[in-house]
Amino acid sequence: MTNDTNPHQQPNAKAEARLAHDHESAPEHQAVSGKGALLGVSIVLIAIVALAIYGIWKRHHNEEVLADTTQQMAAPSVIAIPPLPGAPVDTFVLPGNVSAFTDAPIYARTSGYLTKWYYDIGARVKKGALLAEIATPELDQQLAQAQADLATAEASANNARTQSERYQDLVKSDAVSKQDTETFTNQAASTSAAVRSAQANVQRLKELQGFEKVYAPFDGVVTARGTDIGQLISQGGGAELFHMQALETLRVYTNVPEVYTQSIKRGEKIDLSFPEHPGKIFHGTLVRTADAIDPTNRTLLVEIDLDNRKGELMPGSLAQVHFKTASVGQTFILPVSALIFRREGLRVATIVNGNVAHLVPIVIGQDNGATVEVVAGLNAGDRVIQDPPDSLIEGEKLYVESANQSPNQENLGPPATTRQQDNINQPTPASPQNKTSGGK
Repeated sequence: MTNDTNPHQQPNAKAEARLAHDHESAPEHQAVSGKGALLGVSIVLIAIVALAIYGIWKRHHNEEVLADTTQQMAAPSVIAIPPLPGAPVDTFVLPGNVSAFTDAPIYARTSGYLTKWYYDIGARVKKGALLAEIATPELDQQLAQAQADLATAEASANNARTQSERYQDLVKSDAVSKQDTETFTNQAASTSAAVRSAQANVQRLKELQGFEKVYAPFDGVVTARGTDIGQLISQGGGAELFHMQALETLRVYTNVPEVYTQSIKRGEKIDLSFPEHPGKIFHGTLVRTADAIDPTNRTLLVEIDLDNRKGELMPGSLAQVHFKTASVGQTFILPVSALIFRREGLRVATIVNGNVAHLVPIVIGQDNGATVEVVAGLNAGDRVIQDPPDSLIEGEKLYVESANQSPNQENLGPPATTRQQDNINQPTPASPQNKTSGGK
């Protein structure tokens, strides 16, 4: 039997079968490839979204950190110090200004030229002593003219008075008219007034002429001489001729803080010391007070009289006035740089809650210029801002520095500091201080 099949057709049949198989399996491969591409796109989208979310979160976090850092850096930087405890107060010392009991500049009351002076500086004179003489030629001529005018006025007045009397006699017999009589009567009255005016002018010039001699107005010492022979003297307060002070009794003025005003009484004896007399105590008497508190510094002005008949003390010197007072309890010492002067009163700024400013009203006692004694308003655990800024307000957050060493009560200068950032949530305790007790 003959096989009609072409042998060359057998490979073609195999190829067709393979092709048919490939066509049958192609949809499966395409489905697998589509799923892979979709998965890759999803992964890319997820990555992009994640990166975007992370970028947004990172930017927001950076903004929060920047805002927090800016707020911290914008806070004023201050130094916090603890107040030094002071000794219980039963005495206090205040500076006092010494002045003469009577202090007077002496001026010329008339104009002219100085011809003589009799006392120089340091001379002790009695009341009424002749100090100087002034030549007043112009005044002398004015007085001579005024006396001549007075004589003329008196003559006119005598003539008018005679005429008036004559007409008053004649009018009784109707020899003259009443109108003429009244005219001469009025003329007599006016000339009489002119005489009195001329007399007053003469008296004024005589009194001015009396000021040609300058006399001491009280017992005292000539402390200045501001003129010399031949100098032109002008009437009034233009130039001071002499300056005199009464030194047998001296006045000592001092300002007592308001907190101590109830402890002082008129008539009590007060001890005083002077740097030119080391170790020596002088005794004075508190004679008067202003009876009013000065609203500027909240102090009471008092005057102490001091016997100086021995001449040991001089006006213008500085006295240390020693007062006795009842104990006011615990006091604290602060540098004057810690004081805040506000319209509502004296304040100091303390630190609360770690880094928050709190303004505290205080009452001060003794003020020695570098430090002040605080008698009310502070507690032992307070931290006080040493140099508060002028713009500081209640509740303001601060960048606090703590002093490495406690300030000395004799010289409270800016201490060395170590900068530290206070934690907002955790208050930072103050650095340990070596406290010593101490005496705006």
